[in-house]
Amino acid sequence: MFKRGSGQTSDGFARILANTGWLLGGKGVGAVLSLAYLAIVTRTLGVADFGRFALVLSAANVIKTLVSFDSWQIVVRYGQPHVTDGNGDALNRVLRFCILIDLASAVAGGLIAAAIILLLGDLLGLDSGMGGPDMGWQVWAFCMVMMITIRSSPTGILRLFDRFDSAAFAETMIPVGRMIGAGVALAVMPDISGFLIAWAFAELLCAISYWYLALKVGRGRIGNWRTGRALDARRENPGIIGFLTATNLQTSLSSIGQQVAVLIVGGFVGPMGAGLYRLANQLANSLTKISSLLSRSIFVELSRTNTHGKDALGALFRRTNRLALVAGAVIIGLIVTIGHPLLGLIAGKDFVPAYPLLLLLGIAACIDLVGVSYRPLLMATDRAGLSLRITFVSTLLLLGLQSALLPLYGTRGAAMANVAAALAGFAMMGLASRRAMRG
Repeated sequence: MFKRGSGQTSDGFARILANTGWLLGGKGVGAVLSLAYLAIVTRTLGVADFGRFALVLSAANVIKTLVSFDSWQIVVRYGQPHVTDGNGDALNRVLRFCILIDLASAVAGGLIAAAIILLLGDLLGLDSGMGGPDMGWQVWAFCMVMMITIRSSPTGILRLFDRFDSAAFAETMIPVGRMIGAGVALAVMPDISGFLIAWAFAELLCAISYWYLALKVGRGRIGNWRTGRALDARRENPGIIGFLTATNLQTSLSSIGQQVAVLIVGGFVGPMGAGLYRLANQLANSLTKISSLLSRSIFVELSRTNTHGKDALGALFRRTNRLALVAGAVIIGLIVTIGHPLLGLIAGKDFVPAYPLLLLLGIAACIDLVGVSYRPLLMATDRAGLSLRITFVSTLLLLGLQSALLPLYGTRGAAMANVAAALAGFAMMGLASRRAMRG
């Protein structure tokens, strides 16, 4: 029994490394391209206009994360038994159910975007600072593109069938599209509107790639598209609504916390401060992207390994923790040694004051990286509600600390709040994970 569990653990860990490797390969291409298109955007727009551009992107991302569901987790979690049983039609109903959720999210997101533009247009600079009264319509159109390109459902199909290589290729369409779009915008429309169009083009390119590859991989395995109703998935998969709600709220809270942070900074210190904060946050997240990539791979394997008993699950969990600890230490070293010159090389001397923010935000992101296995473990062991409550507390702590520290220390105070919230979330998630392993 021990040997079999040990073999399952080794196989699962090997798949985590392989799948993360595919995702890292795609992100590696993206990281190189992101340095190039960030240089184009920051040097073309300058600090103030880049700050306004960052506020628009953050507002769009807040709306998207607020209304979108991590439906790929639904496809993996509830699709896996149907794949094992060879029931492609039931898997198809799960997929169609997730597509309906994504479409409803797009409609809700469009309405929320319109309300935000009407009520908060002055704060975002849509009336005068960004090109005149028509800018509001351009921002709304960009938000709608973000809504209709929600691609979580096809992502779930690719991960369900272990095609992380195809998912990595599709994901590279974001940086490739932005690089192409930024070059065209630089030549034809070197302003905020031009770069918004470039970012929208990249989102469309990525979504089309995801759906094409998902349908190709799932051909013959995802059943008949006309068998039964999509809503039948609720009856056939007990607990799917609760899991769906918990994953949505958790993803929304964690993502919104980061995006709202940019808006809070903008409200306190203006577009210039928001631009510096956004750039530092983006670079820090680029250096710690392995965290989200590991999390996706770990969730798939922990969901599978959970059926083999606590010993196998615990062994896999401990191995992924050690891997994350080493990765976090290496990335902190990179930020300390090359962060300052990298910032100046990419964005120019006007953005060098963002380095202290980069260092603090990088530390916060690495803390999240070290605890990357905690959330997938809680989700895989039917403790999504507990994970949601911890995320809620961490997000409230982040926003509360930012509101308290920003007036005292400016943008550095906002970054310090990230570190404190990350430490608190790490401690709470770690304690919950240890209890889950004992339970």
